[in-house]
Amino acid sequence: MFEKISALVGRMTECGAKRFYAKRLAPNDNSKNQIYLGGDFSALNIIPHQGIYTDSDEVAGSKRDRAKAGILFSWVDEQGLYEAPNAQLILYPKYPEVRMSGFLKGCRNAPSHVLKVRDEGRIMFLGVTDAGRVLGYAVDGKHPLARELASRSELAEVGVFLEIPTSPDDGGSKVQLLRKLKEIHNKHWIPSQKLGVDGEVHSYVARNGGGYTLEAELGIAPNGYAEPDFLGWEIKQFGVRDFTGYVPKGPVTLMTPEPSGGIYKDSGVTTFMNLFGYQDKNGVPDRLNFGGIYSYEKPPHKDTGLRLTMIGYDRESGKISDIEGGLALLSQSDEIAALWKFSSIMDHWNRKHAQAAYIPSIFRQGPPAYAFGGRVLLCEKTDFNLFLSAVASGVIYYDPAIKIEHMSSASPKTKRRSQFRVKHQSLTALYQKAEEIDLSTFEG
Repeated sequence: MFEKISALVGRMTECGAKRFYAKRLAPNDNSKNQIYLGGDFSALNIIPHQGIYTDSDEVAGSKRDRAKAGILFSWVDEQGLYEAPNAQLILYPKYPEVRMSGFLKGCRNAPSHVLKVRDEGRIMFLGVTDAGRVLGYAVDGKHPLARELASRSELAEVGVFLEIPTSPDDGGSKVQLLRKLKEIHNKHWIPSQKLGVDGEVHSYVARNGGGYTLEAELGIAPNGYAEPDFLGWEIKQFGVRDFTGYVPKGPVTLMTPEPSGGIYKDSGVTTFMNLFGYQDKNGVPDRLNFGGIYSYEKPPHKDTGLRLTMIGYDRESGKISDIEGGLALLSQSDEIAALWKFSSIMDHWNRKHAQAAYIPSIFRQGPPAYAFGGRVLLCEKTDFNLFLSAVASGVIYYDPAIKIEHMSSASPKTKRRSQFRVKHQSLTALYQKAEEIDLSTFEG
C-alpha cells in the first residue's frame, strides 16, 4: 500500500506518467452512477481519449443523444498495471457535463471496494502519459493518501481535479512552463530550428520557423499524437514587430480542421471548388481559389455565395441541441457545402486549448533567428460551449486559404487550409481565466 502521495507519483512515473491529478469523489461518483468530471467539457483536456463519436438510445420513449470517447485506462498498484478495456467518457451536450464509466468492467484487480460504494472522502488519483494512457488509483477516506491530500491546501485546481506536482518544489505545470519560457526569453536570439522525431535539433530556414524554434527549445518534437504540447499546455507563438507594444502582425489561427461532412467531404474538394471556388484574382491561369472571411450568420460571401451558420445549436441557451450538427457553410439554396461536426471540433478544441500559452516573437533575417518576448499570455479554463459562443458572436471566424492549380490537367494540385481564427485582442473571450505574466519578475 502506498503511504505517501510521492510514492504513488513515483510508481506512476515508472509507468510513463508525466502529469498527475486527484479527484475528490462525491457519493454519486461510483460505478453505478458514473464518475462526474465537470459541468462543461474541460475534462477532455485532462483525460486523453481516442476520439469522440455519437451514440443515441431511447429512454422512456424519447431519443437521447450522447457523445462518447474511449480512453486507454489502467489501474495501477505496486505489482503491475491492470487494463480497464471498457473505460470511456460520456459527454452530455445538452446539460452539459462529462462522466466516466466502464472503469471496473472487465478489469481484474480494479478497486471495486472503493468505487462500488457511496462513502464520503474517497479519492481517485490519475496519472497521464505522453502516449495518451491514463493510470488510476483509488482509495477510501481513511487511507493515508486521502488524509495527506486533505492537508495539501496548496494544490492548484484544474476543473474538478487537483493538480499534483511531480515533486514538492516543481510548482506544477504552470510554474514549470514559466520557468522554461523565462530561460528561452533570456537567450535572446535563437537560430531558427526544428526538433526532429529523432530528438535532434536541425536548422530550419523557411520563414515560418517561429513556432518550430520555440517548440524545439521546449523539447517538443513533431508527432501524430494530438495532445497539448507541454505538460498539458498548448503553445502558440505569434509574430510582432517589436516587444514595446506587442502588436500582433495578424490574427491567431486557432485550428485548421478539414470538414467532416457536406459536399466538401462527400464529393471531394475538386467538386466543392468547381461549385464554389472562383478564378484567381491576380490572373493566374487554370487556378481556382476559395477564400474570404465567413462570420456567423453574415450575408453570403460575394465570391462564393456561401454563409457560415451552426446546425443544431441553440444560441439562446448557448448549448448544443443536436450532437449530429456542427459548423456549416450553406449555399444560397441551403445545401450543406461543408460541415465541421460538433464531435470532431469538440475533440480538437478541448484536447488542445483548455490551457494555452501565447508567446510573442520577433524574426531576424540572415541567418534566420528568433527572440521571444518577456510578457506571455496564459489562458485557462475553456470549454467547447465558450468556443461556440465565440463563433455565434462573430469573435471566431472562418478564414480559408484553399486553391487548386492546373485545374485542366490530369493531376490538379490542391492546397487545403481551413482556418478558424480570432483577433489576438479577443483571445480572452475564449477562456474563463487569462493573465499576462512578466517573465522578468517571475521568480517561481
